[in-house]
Amino acid sequence: MENELLFSNLGISAEILQAVEDMGYTQPSEIQAQSIPLMLEGRDVIGQAQTGTGKTASFGIPIVDMIDESSNKPQALILCPTRELAVQVEGEISKLAKHKKGIYSTAIYGGESIDRQIRTLRKGVQIIVGTPGRVMDHMKRGNIKLETVKTIVLDEADEMLDMGFREDIETVLNQMPEDRQTIFFSATMAKPIMDLTKKFQTNPEIVKILKKELTVENISQVYYEVKPSLKMELITRLINVHQFNLGVVFCNTKRVTDEVTEGLIANGIMAEALHGDLSQAQRDKVMNKFRKGHCSVLVATDVAARGIDVDNVEVVFNYDLPLDEEYYVHRIGRTGRAGRSGMAISFITGRKDIFRLKDLERYIKTSLTKMTPPSVSEMIDQKKDQLVKEVSEAISKEENNQIFEATLGQLLAEGLSMDEIALALVKLKFGKSIEELSEMNFDLNLSRDRERGGRGRDRFDKGGRRGGRDRFERSERGGRKGGAREKGRREANMSRLFLNLGKKDRIRPNDIVGAIAGETGIPGRQIGGIDIFDSFSFVDVPSKDAAHVINVMKSNTIKGKPVNMELSKG
Repeated sequence: MENELLFSNLGISAEILQAVEDMGYTQPSEIQAQSIPLMLEGRDVIGQAQTGTGKTASFGIPIVDMIDESSNKPQALILCPTRELAVQVEGEISKLAKHKKGIYSTAIYGGESIDRQIRTLRKGVQIIVGTPGRVMDHMKRGNIKLETVKTIVLDEADEMLDMGFREDIETVLNQMPEDRQTIFFSATMAKPIMDLTKKFQTNPEIVKILKKELTVENISQVYYEVKPSLKMELITRLINVHQFNLGVVFCNTKRVTDEVTEGLIANGIMAEALHGDLSQAQRDKVMNKFRKGHCSVLVATDVAARGIDVDNVEVVFNYDLPLDEEYYVHRIGRTGRAGRSGMAISFITGRKDIFRLKDLERYIKTSLTKMTPPSVSEMIDQKKDQLVKEVSEAISKEENNQIFEATLGQLLAEGLSMDEIALALVKLKFGKSIEELSEMNFDLNLSRDRERGGRGRDRFDKGGRRGGRDRFERSERGGRKGGAREKGRREANMSRLFLNLGKKDRIRPNDIVGAIAGETGIPGRQIGGIDIFDSFSFVDVPSKDAAHVINVMKSNTIKGKPVNMELSKG
């Protein structure tokens, strides 16, 4: 039994074993242990596997090992539903081929220059990873010829069918040589998948991972029962209390994805949306920000999130419960990676969600823990703990102490005591946060809210902000905290910037805040009032950051339009 858990017992070459060791793999996963020997034998395989089970190596290892290095013609084709997944799979293929000389692979997909892809294909590659649409495009142009392809893999086959690629997939398979190896990897074994396997595979072996293996032990799975109108307030509280650095929020529709992103930005949280309406260039930009930590929260739909491969995601929020239990497993698999711990938080609203939760728990054979939303007092305590930590860290740093000691001496010379000085500094640092938190002194617990007869129903609306729709509409017209301000008035230490985009460009306050926060790293809550006119706008930013904002934004866009910012002369 022990031998079965070693890569060296799977019949793979010494070069692949070395590559596997370089990648940090120690033992094959269940899907790898079963799939690799079958593929090396030339068998057709149907693999049911989820994100995080190592399925890419399951087909990547045998494909690389079976390539004939003496020929630079295509020998393996891997189809993926999204550009992100194609890039991820090709990256892993490259790592597996590290010690195999003369093996070349490439990823082809829409949203990138087709000329560059044509040049790469003409140089000669044995392994092609691509999306169905772009593969079809190259086939029509004669850039990809399938007569030499010996193995084809459909990765995330169920997602490709859901995205409407069935016709493209059948076209590709029909043009493949009859004497080929056909591999399907899918999260589900639904009828459309089985229909394809019957049509295009020969006596396939089914490798199925049991449901009990689909969950990850180091992920804490909890849920909160909350009213729909208070979801935004709850998620904001949880992010602030737990101080998550990177998180993914899953929604079921593109509309909700945009609304949640806007709500998080309005609450000072750096968030980006990822869904099917974004161009490939926009999706690349969003993912690069997330990987580099320039935005802390990614708000995504299930399909758009395929291929997200970021190891240090700390939390996954199910803002909407997924429509399918399989999607839940895919979602939570984004956290708890590479041996780290993670948290999966689900929001439950109403009886329908409660029934779906019970179905989900039966499916994953695990009970989710019900949690009580954090109270305002808990949030204040967290702020206090954070302040104590920051003070302790500041005391431990000894650089430039002389400058601050001189300032302290001036304060003492004014007749103030150490206690008075300390209290004043705590107020300056902490007072505004306490005032803001005190304004939110309401109960997020749905069951207790029912007992009070729905109290608070109209107090919150889009974005979960106090004052409901009226406050949100004020924010949309004039921008940030507290709504629009009178022209010519701004807070101390703020500078007004002019920008060359306005209503005719369909620019909204959240677009401006999101662009500045995302590109410059300035927290959204620090951006002040916004005034939008027909062909131009104004935005207040901290004076100390004004030059930085102008410099960074001159090479960027807002909603795809080049932006020019400069200090307002008025």
